[in-house]
Amino acid sequence: MALITTPFGFRSTAAEVAAGIDLAGKRAIVTGASSGIGIETARALASAGAQVTLAVRNAQAGSTAAAEIAATTGRDDVAVAALEVTEPASAAAFASTWKGPLDILINNAGVMRTPEQRTPQGWELQFATNHLGHFALACALQEALAAAGSARIVAVSSSAHLYSPVVFDDLHFRFRPYDPLLAYAQSKTAVILFAVGATARWGAVGITANAVNPGAIATNLQRHVGGKLVTPPEHQKTPEQGAATSVLLATSPDLEGIGRRYFDDCNEAPTVDHRNAAGTGVASYALDLSNAHRLWDVSEALLADA
Repeated sequence: MALITTPFGFRSTAAEVAAGIDLAGKRAIVTGASSGIGIETARALASAGAQVTLAVRNAQAGSTAAAEIAATTGRDDVAVAALEVTEPASAAAFASTWKGPLDILINNAGVMRTPEQRTPQGWELQFATNHLGHFALACALQEALAAAGSARIVAVSSSAHLYSPVVFDDLHFRFRPYDPLLAYAQSKTAVILFAVGATARWGAVGITANAVNPGAIATNLQRHVGGKLVTPPEHQKTPEQGAATSVLLATSPDLEGIGRRYFDDCNEAPTVDHRNAAGTGVASYALDLSNAHRLWDVSEALLADA
């Protein structure tokens, strides 16, 4: 199967990717959209004509972001809704208020390399935030996505997934010594497997999902690692550039009906069987359908017991 390539690349911005795209009449949700690549993703979708809802933890920050997007796009219909992605009840409450079809869901919110923390359910925080919360949200919104007829989910992952598969026998580091990087890596592998599983299970009703590595961008995500990127400056992106691949997957006609893939720098990444020094490609274990089905079943069971 040939890799999907586009005219865009490392330095492309979300605005450049969305140029010429007409999203009039489309509805989109972006989680974690009050700052960083989230707000830039939402801005680009709104600029292309979509009605965008910012799903955020901090309502005040969300309102500020919505006002900024409105000022720069001329759209006055940017909505803000509360979502605490680590709480299954919050995802259910968010979905219960959604009326009508949903065309685009951007699972963007996340945490990175946090100190060891657990949710009230005993779940490791990074796995709970980056994967389980978005899994719960997407499942709760599945009927709205299906009602759109041709909906897209964009799952924001990371090249860090190359450091760890999903360790099914110890998802929450109850036996292994906790390692912030390995916990982050596992959660980002889970994000990719969600995209694989969602397309496999929901593709027949018009829902496809793809995963994205946005690249190295200096945002609030790095607050637990000293607030600085270790990536050389020439390999870093601005938030506008970091949002480009998410916007591509959400809008490009070339991705219509296509899912179960992983993109970086606006192009599909090759599958690799080992981690190289540059950290490029997507690990074969992250695209494995049997792993995706296993993770789906485990995630459903965890949420059922929550």
